[in-house]
Formats: sequence, structure tokens, C-alpha cells
Amino acid sequence: MAGAQSSTSGRLLAWLFVFIASIFLVSCGSRPESGALAISTANAPGAVEHEILIYTTREKDDRPDTYFNGERGEGVSYAKATVSVPPEPAHKPGQIEWPSRLPGDPEKEFTARSASYIADKAAMRQELNAKLMQLPKGKRDVFLFIHGYNTMFAEGLYRFTQFVHDADYPGVPVLFTWASRGQLTDYVYDLNSALVARTALEETIRDLSNSKAERIVILAHSMGNWLLMETARQAPAADLKRLSSKIEQVVLAAPDIDIDVFKDQLRALSKKAKPKKPFIILVSEDDRALGISRRIAGGKARVGAYDNEAELAELGAIVVDLTKVESGDSANHSKFAQIAALSPELRAVLQQRDLNTYNPREPNQIGQASQDLGTFVASTAQIAITLPVAVLTAPITLATGGR
Repeated sequence: MAGAQSSTSGRLLAWLFVFIASIFLVSCGSRPESGALAISTANAPGAVEHEILIYTTREKDDRPDTYFNGERGEGVSYAKATVSVPPEPAHKPGQIEWPSRLPGDPEKEFTARSASYIADKAAMRQELNAKLMQLPKGKRDVFLFIHGYNTMFAEGLYRFTQFVHDADYPGVPVLFTWASRGQLTDYVYDLNSALVARTALEETIRDLSNSKAERIVILAHSMGNWLLMETARQAPAADLKRLSSKIEQVVLAAPDIDIDVFKDQLRALSKKAKPKKPFIILVSEDDRALGISRRIAGGKARVGAYDNEAELAELGAIVVDLTKVESGDSANHSKFAQIAALSPELRAVLQQRDLNTYNPREPNQIGQASQDLGTFVASTAQIAITLPVAVLTAPITLATGGR
């Protein structure tokens, strides 16, 4: 009987992985396992270059133009890469225009312009501080991104570049990339890799806090939220309180976390150090990838697809419901990538502005005239933002706790 159950379970998991693979492969096509950072020096008027600083627990890869693979390295490695985004209309907000052939055409595609390892922590600190000091005082900000499950090194780098570009982020972008193999069948390997990376992420956030950065915004996606929450949970209370003075906002996009585990994590954190601002959680009830994760996890709801926003709000979170937002991927798992250029209010949060003080009737407060917005209705229970029909076909709803 036990053998039969095991066989049935194995067949179910195999079917689930085949199903989710069919979802992802429709949108991903061929994936950049190696050589994706082949450098182009071609001139491309209108293309915009973004230099990304990289902290990683991945193993270094000797293959040309690859730098890191999906295996676990020893400790933390450091690097930097510059990726250019093609000018519009070649670039569509929320999308990554992958090179059809390497090194890519910078007039039409995302293209690597430079990449190199950074020797050690001291050299990375010097690099980070130099970039921060190029910014005016009061705007020396760091944007830290933690990718999710099934993500190759180049995929995490290019996705972060897309988000930074579309959000027109003015600070220093920093990517924390952990050892995901980028294989659908390696869910458990990825989960364990995320756990292995906790100490490295804690060290990274501490390094960013000890830099000349004035504010830090953190965005985690999918399984990256599990890594972030577990890192926060293991950090000493004194460190959390000290770090909270610089961490301006934490945005959790499509968290692949068991809802009961997440509640426990939030309660544990609230006892150690109350966050400076509530977490912002981006959810979507039609997230097909999290639906598969839920089946693999014995039917337990994942935070990113949870339908009880009020319960999350009671725990002190701001819940952004993206269910009615059209996704750029067929799995509906990367909607966060779409909102960078679509919602001025959310962009304001990511750029360290206080949503509670935003006045939609004041033109140009966040760089866009108020008439470009739809309605803005606020109360202690709910904020409803309706964006132009040309941008979104339905409202985004933010449910907040009555605090």
C-alpha cells in the first residue's frame, strides 16, 4: 500500500511539473543557460544602460560570458554588469526583449555591455559607495532585488534591469542572486538553496546598511520572499532594529510561502522589531505557478495567491491585488514586472515616498499630472486606484489594515 501511494504521488508530481513546464515554456522559449552575457559594443542611439551590482551565492562558471551557474558556491561572490535596454518602440514596458542571437542588437534587444567579477567585500563596498556618492545628498538610495525559483543567473539580471528601467529608478540597483538551477524539476533543490543563502543575504543587507546609502528598498519575488523572510527571522533583534532605520520599504511580489508559515514569520518579526513601514504584498488570485506550488505543498495556500486580503492586512501588511492586471507571462507569476511603468503610486513607494502623504489632486507631485490618473479613494480600510483604461483594463486594489 505504501509503495502504491508513493508511486501515485510520484506520478502526480511528474504530471504537475509537465503541466507547469507547458505554462512556462510558452512564454520563455529558449533559456540563457550559458553565454548570455556576451558583450556588444555596437552603437545604439536611444538605448539606456544600467549598471547592476551583484551579490551571489552561486558558483562561478568558467564558460565564456556566463560568470555564474546554478550550483552553490562557497560564501558570497561579487560582480557587476551593465545591460542596455533598447529604445521604444522596440522595448515594451514589462517585457524583456531577449537577444535572438548573441551578443544581441542593442537597438532592438537587451544587451550586455560590460561584466566583471569584483574581488571581495572591501572592493564591492568601495564600488557601492563610489556610485552612491555620485548621487545628490538625500537621494543616495539602494534598490535590492531577490529573484525567485527557477531563475538562471542571466534571467534574474535581465529581469531586474527591466524593472529598474521601467520604474525609472534613480538610485543604485543591487541584485542578490542565489543558487537556483533554473530547472522546473529542481523545486526542492531551489528551496534548499534559498535556505543555504540566508546568512549571505543577512550579510549583504548589513553591508548595504553600513554603506553610504541613506535608504534601502527591497523587492523579493516568488521563492525569494521565503529567503527574505527566513533571513529576517534568523537575524538578531538588535540587528533588525538597527537595519530598520535604513530599510524604507519591503515589497513582497507573488510570495511562494505557505500562508500559515508566513503568519508565523510575521508574528515572530513583530516581536523582535516592528518594521519602519508595513510590508507591501503583491498578490494575484490567478497566479498559475503558485497554484502548482500549492498542489505540491499539500493544498496549502501560497501568500501570493491568497484570497483573504483582510487577514493579511490585520497582520500589518498592505496588500496590492493584481488579479485584474494583464500579465506578460502565461503563468501570471510575474505581474510585478508590469507595474513598474504603470502605477505612479506604486512607483512612488519604490522610490521611498510615503503613499499616505500622496495628494492625487496636486499636479506633478510624482512627475505626472493628476489628470493622467483615474480616481483615488482613500479610507483607513481600503485605497482604490483606477488607472487609465489605456494602461490597465481594471482597477488595482490596495487593502490596508485599519491602523
